[in-house]
Amino acid sequence: MKLNEQIVAARKALGYTQEQLAALANVTVRTIQRIESGESVPRSFTLKAIAHSLNIPFESLTGATAEVPAEPARPSAATAHFLTLFNLSCFAYLLVPFVHFLVPVFILRKQRGLGEDAISCCRRIIRQQIFWVVGLQLLMLLTMFYNYLQVTAAGNRSAFIHYLWPCMLMYLANAAVILYNHFRIKNGFKNTDYQALSGI
Repeated sequence: MKLNEQIVAARKALGYTQEQLAALANVTVRTIQRIESGESVPRSFTLKAIAHSLNIPFESLTGATAEVPAEPARPSAATAHFLTLFNLSCFAYLLVPFVHFLVPVFILRKQRGLGEDAISCCRRIIRQQIFWVVGLQLLMLLTMFYNYLQVTAAGNRSAFIHYLWPCMLMYLANAAVILYNHFRIKNGFKNTDYQALSGI
């Protein structure tokens, strides 16, 4: 019996729907649909989760097909190097803070041959930088509004917040995020598969 047929049979024997199996295995319904239709062969960590959810031995599923990879794919050294440089390119915010996210966007568009997981990791990093720009603008507006209220409504100039402080706070926060991503990428390359990297 083929792998996909074995999974379908085991799922139906337990009376599970594809949605229920996906929830138990912590994967998407589309992943279950593709596996059961034979469109894709799951990686071993996905197969282990499915086997556990169906209460069947993992070995019985791996014996169903010779195409199941033994280990999750690790990013290549070249991909890990690219992800590191891609993430560090976000330090462009020190020079062009409002449009700096265009630098990693440009780099990503020029890069060819990246896997879906690496692309997902890059997109998450870009989203973080866009959120930072929005957050910086909102914080500056709130600071301006607070200062306006203190000066005009309360007449209290001593409570005036200098704009440099929230700006410095946001700059330090973004540096911390970029460095955190840097260590996640390095540790993901050394210890785990792409799932750790794409979780940035």
